[in-house]
Amino acid sequence: MEFIIHDTLAEMADLLEGPLEKRPDALREMMAPTREIIPMPGDIVDIHHGGGGFRVDAEDPRYLPAVRRMIEQDVLGQVRRELERASERLAEVGAAQPDLLKVMFAMGNPDNEHLMTTAGGYYGMGGGSEWLYLLAWPTDEVIGRIGHLAVHEFHHKIRFTNVEWNPVTVTVGEHVIAEGLAEAFVRELSGPEAMGPWSKMATGEAYERAYAAITADFWLEGMQHTSAYVLGDTAMKRFGQEPRGIPDMAGYAVGLDLVDRALAGAGLTAAEATLLPAAELLRRGGVRI
Repeated sequence: MEFIIHDTLAEMADLLEGPLEKRPDALREMMAPTREIIPMPGDIVDIHHGGGGFRVDAEDPRYLPAVRRMIEQDVLGQVRRELERASERLAEVGAAQPDLLKVMFAMGNPDNEHLMTTAGGYYGMGGGSEWLYLLAWPTDEVIGRIGHLAVHEFHHKIRFTNVEWNPVTVTVGEHVIAEGLAEAFVRELSGPEAMGPWSKMATGEAYERAYAAITADFWLEGMQHTSAYVLGDTAMKRFGQEPRGIPDMAGYAVGLDLVDRALAGAGLTAAEATLLPAAELLRRGGVRI
């Protein structure tokens, strides 16, 4: 398949080198294609800021050096190489893939608490379009993992090219398993050091509470419900949705635990499991909910 990685680092460098009053329009031009994956109403600048993106309405001496550092470390080349490796690995197990995937990367805002604390400094989105959208603030811990973030999001896209994702009938369990399996695939492809921080955020009593709540509603249908069980209460309050008593990002920990048990029980790799719906993967692995 073909990957088109938009050179947003060069665009952001030009934007930040220009006058402050011209930056909002430059960002609108850069971000215009993301309307396919962020179909929210309103000005894309406000959506970008609300999602933890770097500010275009204020000077910040940290921004331009961060962009230049990512250019020097070839972050977008890292994204391309990791996506190509992932595509090759999934092709080996017979996964259907689209012909084309476009990738847009935006720098985050280091003062956005949700991004830096709840999300661990980076996140991505895919959905049903031909785009992947990645956002990160390049700390020392994050800058080498942006390519692996792309793989995580790419895995979702390939999984739901091969396994049905119907927003009306998708279950909490399918979403939780998808997150755990994407992280298991990143680990399988590049080692545990490539994994994101999300599956380690809920431990001890918080994990047990999340596990009980998620498994109790595992077969609850409807995409309007599922994100609450993956992202946790802080994100739901931020997005104006109903909290379900889930610790932050706990769906990743529960999902990875269930996936690891199922893979071990079924004798499957994460790449092979990409082709299986959650219920079938758990059945083969002997994991009962």
